[in-house]
Amino acid sequence: MGYSWDFSIIWQYRSLFVSGLWLTLLYTVTTVAAGLAIGLIAGCARSFAPKALAAPFRLYIEIFRCTPLLVQLIWMYYALPVLTGTTLSPQMASFLTLSLYTGAFYAEIFRGGIAAVDRGQWEAGKATGMLPTMVFRRIVLPQAVRLMIPSFINQTVMQLKNTSLVSTITVADLVYQGSVITAATYRPLEVYTAIAVLYLVVLFPITSFAEYVERRVGGAKA
Repeated sequence: MGYSWDFSIIWQYRSLFVSGLWLTLLYTVTTVAAGLAIGLIAGCARSFAPKALAAPFRLYIEIFRCTPLLVQLIWMYYALPVLTGTTLSPQMASFLTLSLYTGAFYAEIFRGGIAAVDRGQWEAGKATGMLPTMVFRRIVLPQAVRLMIPSFINQTVMQLKNTSLVSTITVADLVYQGSVITAATYRPLEVYTAIAVLYLVVLFPITSFAEYVERRVGGAKA
């Protein structure tokens, strides 16, 4: 017996899809912003700080890069309150975990971008009498950021997809709302097809832009 598709439920439950998509985008934007700030601090610490001071940042980066995000979410929401006695809401646990997770990846992007700038740029800046901090801010960082842009965009795309995991701790993102609609309609195929289309509509322009920037940067380097 063939399956009878019925996409009318998508329109019927459109408010849940919209609210879920909005929360997904909100988590993406806020955690990317927080992750960039964390990544800049950790990346600079790894690039310039003495080994003893850089060690905690390296430990943080390796922990969050080398463990699954789902495990981190569950640990932050369930285990951290047991250890500290402080209860986190699902929303706050999700925000902290996603920010720290993407911050670890951004840190390595920053570190790699800074290392990719020719050492002669530092020497040339110092030769003009500029302080090291000024050389970094005015000469090195702008060049490094230009090299890092494609990686930043790709990591941001990954972050948007990663937000789907917050549904596991009852945050009402797009995937969570999909499970609610599925429970009400018993139409998982239509629901998750619609969710896939929504992700595609949001992500395709971003990935296309990333490819365009990568070609431009590659052409300029050549």
